[in-house]
Amino acid sequence: MQKLLTIASWIDRLNERVGRLACWLTLLMILIGSYNAIARYVGRYWGISLTSNAFLEMQWYLFSAVFLLGAAYTLRHNAHVRVDVLFGRLSPRIQAWIELVGTMAFLVPFCIVMLWVSWAPVRNSWSILEMSPDPGGLPRYPIKSLIPIAFFLLLLQGISDGIKQWALLKGLIRKSMDEYHPGET
Repeated sequence: MQKLLTIASWIDRLNERVGRLACWLTLLMILIGSYNAIARYVGRYWGISLTSNAFLEMQWYLFSAVFLLGAAYTLRHNAHVRVDVLFGRLSPRIQAWIELVGTMAFLVPFCIVMLWVSWAPVRNSWSILEMSPDPGGLPRYPIKSLIPIAFFLLLLQGISDGIKQWALLKGLIRKSMDEYHPGET
């Protein structure tokens, strides 16, 4: 079980790094969005175009990247949307069982289906080097590639969380998922 916990820790570190990248992409997205807004109004005042479809699409692509790459990071920090009517009142052991069953019955199969479903469109997009239909637009195939990458990272995080919940149920760790680090109990 210690080897599995080490793998879970590795997955957590990977998604932590990807999540931090998503944070920086958020800043870049805000800067590009600000530029687009300011350039649009300044350009109207001067009677010239200071922005382009490429800048607008870059903003959309960055939003997509933040959302997709941030999903596993959000799950890792247990910050995802949850309908918590009774869950918070349950014992940690019951919560661990619910998390484990939910992860293995719903999250893992969903991620596998999404990987399978997204693979062909991404492959086709790369085979034709799909471009935006808008004049001056960006290539679409790189951003489409983030879909299977994101679901793979989410699948890995689900596996990591499942390992930690199982270890919690077995009494091998006493801490919550966010507080666990290998070598501690």
